[in-house]
Amino acid sequence: MKYNVGTTDRVIRIAMGAVVIAIGVYFNSWWGAIGIVLLATGVFSVCPAYLPFGFSTCKTEE
Repeated sequence: MKYNVGTTDRVIRIAMGAVVIAIGVYFNSWWGAIGIVLLATGVFSVCPAYLPFGFSTCKTEE
């Protein structure tokens, strides 16, 4: 699978994922589980939502 999440996008996704998870844990809400998706797409550098559109934030093909 080709990477389609660039460095800046990865950093933002990982940071926002951690924040959403922390807020979900703090408020004891299942909405924190959405942070897992952000965290996973940032860690693995692949966003399934980008695939159908051929969108990529990577500067080069990796």
